[in-house]
Amino acid sequence: MKPRLGDNHGIARIELPSVGSHGWQVRLQCRGEKVSRFFSDRTHGGMMASLLAARQWRDEQREFWSSVQRPRVCQASPRNASGVVGVSRVIVRAQSGAIYHFWQATWCPASGQRQSVKFSIKKYGDAVAYQLAIEARQSGVGDGGD
Repeated sequence: MKPRLGDNHGIARIELPSVGSHGWQVRLQCRGEKVSRFFSDRTHGGMMASLLAARQWRDEQREFWSSVQRPRVCQASPRNASGVVGVSRVIVRAQSGAIYHFWQATWCPASGQRQSVKFSIKKYGDAVAYQLAIEARQSGVGDGGD
């Protein structure tokens, strides 16, 4: 069951009297793909009619995305220092001032859920903690997540 979104999720009112632009802007993003469309009051016959058209288009886009199987965007980026998607080195400063170093694995076991596990560098050493994080990530993703 999909989580219930607000009636106007992804929809914003745009009013620019200086250029005569009044309507509803729909902006959506799913797995890195972005779509956007403007629904003018004038074109659609008024404020409520353009809002209804915007909602319908938004719902059609969401339905299309849910019907198409696409792989997640899981490519290393220049910001990824670990070399493994979903694995990162984390430094935590406690209120006491103590600093803890971890390797962390993160994945999504189901839509709308996020799972993570940390491995202490102090406890396991840097190389072992890193390898444990990689294995945890692979195991979590292998369970149907991401």
